[in-house]
Order: sequence, then C-alpha cells, then structure tokens
Amino acid sequence: MKTKYYSYKSGELAEGCKLCVQGKKLVMFVTGICPRGCFYCPISDKKKYKDVVYANEWPVKNVEDIITEAKLTEAKGAGFTGGDPLAKLDRTISYIKMFKKGFGKKFHIHLYTSLELVDGKNLKKLYGAGLDEIRFHPNLYSKKFWPRILLAKKFKWDVGVEIPSIPGAENQTKQLINFIKGKVDFLNINELEFSDSSSNQLSSLGFVCKDRFSYGIKGSDALAKKLLRYCKGKIKNVHYCTAKLKDKVQLANRIKLRAKNVRKPYDIVTKDGMLNHGVVFTKDFSGVARFLKGHSVPDSLFGYDKEKGRVNVAPWVLLLLGDDLKRKWKIALVEEYPTYDRLEVLVDTL
Repeated sequence: MKTKYYSYKSGELAEGCKLCVQGKKLVMFVTGICPRGCFYCPISDKKKYKDVVYANEWPVKNVEDIITEAKLTEAKGAGFTGGDPLAKLDRTISYIKMFKKGFGKKFHIHLYTSLELVDGKNLKKLYGAGLDEIRFHPNLYSKKFWPRILLAKKFKWDVGVEIPSIPGAENQTKQLINFIKGKVDFLNINELEFSDSSSNQLSSLGFVCKDRFSYGIKGSDALAKKLLRYCKGKIKNVHYCTAKLKDKVQLANRIKLRAKNVRKPYDIVTKDGMLNHGVVFTKDFSGVARFLKGHSVPDSLFGYDKEKGRVNVAPWVLLLLGDDLKRKWKIALVEEYPTYDRLEVLVDTL
C-alpha cells in the first residue's frame, strides 16, 4: 500500500516513524564511533568514526544545545543514532533520561544500533532509562549476531529491524526476514542511496544512481517492493522508506517547523521553509549600520553575522537601497536552510 509520504507499507508504521514523517523527531547523533564498517554507511567524514555529538545539524557542546534545538524544531521525540549509540552507552543513557525529564514521558525515543554491542545488561539499562523503541541494524552478510535480537523481547518496548535494500543481497535479506518472523514488531526497509562519504566505495562495487534526479541506487527500489511482498504473512508491520520521503517529507517538515521559530524580522520564509534575506558583505559592521540607520532602516530589519563577515538585511531594504550600498560594499540576495549550519542554497550577487 502506497502512503502519502512517497513510501509503501503493510500494516502500521512504527511509532517513531509516525513522528518522523511529521518532522517532529530530533536526530540525536550520539557518537560517530561504531564497531561496524558498512560499505554503504552514509555518515559524513566529519562524523564517521569520530566521537562527536550533534542534535540535528547542531554540533553539541552541552545539553542546553540539545534542549534548545528540540524546542526550536518543536520535537515530540528523538531518534538516537550514530555510529552506534551503544559505543557510548553512559552518554546515551544520560541523554534519554534528560529528554524524559525535560519533555515528559510521552516524548518518544527510538534508537538504532548494530548487534555487535548488544547484550542483556545494556538492553536493561536502555529500557530502565525510558527508551520506547529499539531498532536493530543486522549485518546481512553474517548471521553471527542475529540471535541477539531475541534478547530485546524480554522488555516491554517496541522492537524492530531496519535495513537497506541492497541490490544483489536479495537472498541474504530474505534469510533475515525468515529469521525475524514472529520475533519483532516491525521491519523498516530503506532505499539505498549515494552519499558524499559512501559514493566512491559504492561506485567501485558497481552501484549507480537510478536517474540523474536522485541519489537513490538503481535496483534498490524494485528490490524493496519485492521484499515488501515477500514479508506478507511473515511480518505484520513493514515500511519501505524511500529516498524521496527522507528529503521531501522528513527533512522538509522539520525545517519548516524550525524556520518559523528562528526567522528574524528581516527574513522571508518560503513555502519550502527556506530563509530569504539580503546581505552586505563587510567587516565594517558599524559603517553599514550607520548607513542603514541614516536611511531610516529600523534595527529590527538588519542584523550582524560576524562569523560569515556580513550584515543580514531585509531583502526589500536591500533592493530599495541597493544602488547606494553597491558603491561601498558587495551585496547579494541569499536563500539558506533554517538549520543551525545555515547551509546556503542560493547566493544571487546584485
């Protein structure tokens, strides 16, 4: 059955997924350390195998950063990921407790982990901290740790398996499906994608993009749909999550929520949740301020971005005063994500 989120399912979506598609799940990147080395790992080089913490795009220095990001995105839950959160179990436990204490017991937390670090003691600690849902990421090419999935069913939380749809690994995936039949509450299948960090390795293995408009890998979509049919009668709740869902739904909804909470009076928020404003490139912040105030521009319609060396200004002000501004400074119209890193998608120099 096709969903309105560009994905496919049989049965019901996992609780974590229901919040995710609304953009209301904070991505809690606990650490880049991981005992596995999956050839398709999408984690960026600045995070991969590095002990760093991120709340969405925010590089975390203290728990206040996490709480602020959760509030700015109106999060109703968090997805703990990495790396492997169990590689820094004490940190993971403390963050789970922090969320539950700060946002209440209904704040839904799910966690992704490989099976290498799973044991009964670790699972008991996670459950005791308040984890609502655990998602295992088994190695499709080795059955060695698969039985550890069974340990999770001793606790009253939702247990799932989440795997990529890898062209050429149909038989291995079906073996896993047969193994988890009757042992988990749900299965998530993700469309395999190219990322900046995995592209070279995936290309060397013969994988190619399905078309020039997508990072999705050719053959992954077809296999995922085939696996979805194979699960009928074996696993009740199965969700095939497409690359389009992650980009057009999950991320889009999250940034729209953040945009309305971080926008300044000089920002215009687009229908896609991007922030539009003008910029004056300069190190002479006081000089630009004097110029703007001299033209009766209120303080609320401009602001300083010293890190990027510019003054942000309302786009209508920039267009009105552009000719005079250009005599002294370089100016442009900018469109950027409302995320912590303010990734620019367009710089139109005037």
